[in-house]
Amino acid sequence: MYRCGAIAPPDELGAWHVGMRPPTGVPTLSKRSRVLLILAVVAAVLLLLGPRLVDTYTNWLWFGEVDFRDVYVKVLLTRIALFLVVGLFIGGVVWLTMLLAYRSRPVFVPTTGPNDPVARYRTTVMTRMRAFGIGIPVVLGVLSGLVAQAGWVTVQMFFNGGDFGTTDPQFGLDVGFYAFDLPFYRFVLNWFFVAIVLGFIANLVTHYIFGGIRLAGRGGSMSTASRVQLAVLAGLFVAFKAVAYWLDRYELLWSSRKEPTFTGGGFTDINAVLPAKLILLAIAVICAIAFFAAIFLRDLRIPALATALLVLSSILVGAVYPLMVEQFSVRPNAADKESEYIERNIAATREAYGITDDKVAYEDYPGVGTTSPENIPADITTIANARLLDPNVLPRTFTQQTQLKNFYGYPESLDIDRYELDGRMEDYIVAARELSPTSLTGNQTDWINRHTVYTHGNGLVAAPANRVNAAASASAEEAANSNSGYPVYFVSDLASLAAENQVIPVEQPRIYYGEVIAEADPDYAIVGNSADSSGPREYDTDTEKYTYTGTGGVDIGNWFNRLAFAAKYGERNILFSSAIGSDSKILFNRDPRERVTKVAPWLTADGDAYPAAIDGRIKWVVDAYTTLDYYPYAQRASLEGLVEDSIDQNTGRLLPRKEVSYIRNSVKATVDAYDGTVTLYQVDDEDPVLKAWMGVFPDAVTPQDQISDELRAHFRYPEDLFKVQREMLAKYHVDDPREFFTNNAFWSVPADPTVDTSANQPPYYLLMGDRETADPRFRLTSAMVGYNRQFLSAYISVESDPENYGKFTILQLPTDTQTFGPEQTQNAMISDTRVASERTLLERSNRIQYGNLLTLPIADGGILYVQPMYTERNATAGSTSTFPQLSRVLVSYREPGASGGVRIGYAPTLAGALDQVFGPGVGDAATAPGGEALPTAEVEDETRGEVIEGTTDENQPSDQQQQQPTSPAPTTPANRDAAVAELDSALAELANAQTSGDFEAYGRALRRVQQAVDAYESTGG
Repeated sequence: MYRCGAIAPPDELGAWHVGMRPPTGVPTLSKRSRVLLILAVVAAVLLLLGPRLVDTYTNWLWFGEVDFRDVYVKVLLTRIALFLVVGLFIGGVVWLTMLLAYRSRPVFVPTTGPNDPVARYRTTVMTRMRAFGIGIPVVLGVLSGLVAQAGWVTVQMFFNGGDFGTTDPQFGLDVGFYAFDLPFYRFVLNWFFVAIVLGFIANLVTHYIFGGIRLAGRGGSMSTASRVQLAVLAGLFVAFKAVAYWLDRYELLWSSRKEPTFTGGGFTDINAVLPAKLILLAIAVICAIAFFAAIFLRDLRIPALATALLVLSSILVGAVYPLMVEQFSVRPNAADKESEYIERNIAATREAYGITDDKVAYEDYPGVGTTSPENIPADITTIANARLLDPNVLPRTFTQQTQLKNFYGYPESLDIDRYELDGRMEDYIVAARELSPTSLTGNQTDWINRHTVYTHGNGLVAAPANRVNAAASASAEEAANSNSGYPVYFVSDLASLAAENQVIPVEQPRIYYGEVIAEADPDYAIVGNSADSSGPREYDTDTEKYTYTGTGGVDIGNWFNRLAFAAKYGERNILFSSAIGSDSKILFNRDPRERVTKVAPWLTADGDAYPAAIDGRIKWVVDAYTTLDYYPYAQRASLEGLVEDSIDQNTGRLLPRKEVSYIRNSVKATVDAYDGTVTLYQVDDEDPVLKAWMGVFPDAVTPQDQISDELRAHFRYPEDLFKVQREMLAKYHVDDPREFFTNNAFWSVPADPTVDTSANQPPYYLLMGDRETADPRFRLTSAMVGYNRQFLSAYISVESDPENYGKFTILQLPTDTQTFGPEQTQNAMISDTRVASERTLLERSNRIQYGNLLTLPIADGGILYVQPMYTERNATAGSTSTFPQLSRVLVSYREPGASGGVRIGYAPTLAGALDQVFGPGVGDAATAPGGEALPTAEVEDETRGEVIEGTTDENQPSDQQQQQPTSPAPTTPANRDAAVAELDSALAELANAQTSGDFEAYGRALRRVQQAVDAYESTGG
């Protein structure tokens, strides 16, 4: 039986509410309890908001230091505007739907008895009207605003984006629509959906609590107001769904249905899914009209039937029909059906990744030389600059020989740059001698010493990449124990500055910002005058202290800033230390890459920043990219997966976790190693994405006409971009869509043969001779092998010099012959009897490490492989005194002819190894430009290198078959008897050496046996 309550007087909103039994009293708190509760709430708010406020303030100071405060302010204002707009919109919609439901509640609310659960909720709500009526919308609005503010990039791109000048092949719209407009439309539509869903739920619950919806009885009941309001909200939701179907059409152009074959709308997407979206759009419009009609018809069966139709159509038309088309029409004829769409994918991917025909030149390359390299000027330049120093092997060598102090250090992978000294261009292994906070020990780790004394590094260290201090001995044991095979260092530091003997001029060698410095946690340093006026505090040299005079750093001379940074780092010493005076500054965010991405959060930084001496200062050069998540029909890929190689695995370098379908190296950034100044330079005038960002931040990027010639001369083509592009070129060099579909013409990046994992071989920076002028050209290069095979298929190189920056040259090897790839060449070289025998000897007391295996196109069609071999004495437990030294150079070259063999050279010097491959005198001629700087050791074995017999086209070996070496014809003895006698004598010497345990004698005996065997075989024995 129902019981009705009396009508209560109207409340302050002018609405009538239902009179119920008097609510039970709400417990009250004592004054002390209220105070404690308030304090607890304040403490909780401070714990939640305090760190964010501190970070906001310290970031404000930092952006002012680097002169990018406009960026910070604009990003902050955009985030705040989005927070307010979306928060107010969502909160307003929820508040409005609750208010409408409350004001249209029934005057009389029947109850089901004293235990009616809804009545209890209704009583609670009535006693907290403001808390529920305002609190719930505010909470939902704040949460929505916090989520929405992260979309500031989408909003700014919409208001500042322009046209690409390229249209998509399906709808004929400019790519700018997909890059800048469509993401914004989706962003707005998604928040409309959120508002409608939250409003629907809020309206529904409010009606239920206040009796507009009752579940009692057989079917329950709804008031007219609740039916109308919920129908309108549902109709709006379905109407927005119709808009979503319209936008879905455009997103088909980056469909992943056909991955991994290609990205973009395929036959099924365009001919089945696209019409289905239009059909569903029409049904959604009808469904929305049906919901609105329910306002007047007072019958919910019509919108219910429309909803069922929409759901059923979504299943049949949106899912089942495309699946049937895919299974029964496309898959049996995929190569033909998908041909048009693969063509679209090829064209779009080349455009999106910057590998179009105007930037990439393809050339046929036989893989077999036709001319001796000493007769080709360009080859002489290439070979003379062959890199013998591996920047990934030598960090410990640099550390042991040039570290100076335990608290200096180098990164795990050194860098490569080029300098023109004395009129000659050479590439150098370069490294900044940085402060290494993680190397501090003992009392050096005290807070005062760590943050106020040991604050900076000292100097730039460079070593020519193609030479060492002295050639290793021909004796393996002597080579491993001699003071040879080490880099020739050019050091530009405080000592060289004082002595005025710098080869690479650096006027300010102190390094306050760097990659190694930033490894500390936290990475701040406090510089400037101290409060006790004790004079300079920072360590500079053993005899000098220093006080920082640069413009970098944030002032902490006032107590408010000191308090802020003490809170930021949780360090009370910042407040109380006398090392901090009125002129003190704090240097933080000292990683060059972090500084660039912080001042330009819309850029993706390359994984490798490198130091360069520019205008007398050490500057870090950071390559930065503009990217898009979606580009119509372009292949979408993960940067993390594309750029990872063996170096990244060994060094643990952080890789960008980002998926892209468009990338440009439009910005080169520099970070001054002394004062931390960040400068962004525009290097691509045609990038629409960069133009959009320059519209957002007009003064953030410096035009490229302000780049000095000296800085431009040190620009390198970035490694990460090259890795992405070579992965794309591995597939997208193919023009024929049917051939693309079969994969048979694809290439692969070879595995790095110098490591035990299957990681990709990294690309290598090399100085190579220009074909016309023979001048050295700085290029980034990579060998490519056949798809899931090991034979060489192509050679990719890209220019880094200003004249032809970014121009690709791809040498394509014929498919009807087989040229060894890096892995096969490595196996062939280490299987050579001389290498194997000496390695056995060396490994007893040394660790052998093979350096970068370089692939050099020479001899008008030939391929020369060059690889340094390093030895390192086995260290005792815990010892760090051993480090790699160059001991041998290996070369490999395929002889001319269809069945030409592969010759292996193995000697202490590159010249000696080349002589073994090409004949006496060729090595000296080919290394002439650097010959005077590259000592040549005596070569005991004057015979030519071993040959791995080639195979004819009719009898090609499989990739897994290892071709075994056989010996060539060296100098012939006078007669066969003399050869036999020499062999017997050599074997006897070998037996004696083995018995005596004399490693040096054993090595000489092995070589003598090999020579005797070669001589014997040459006589026909």
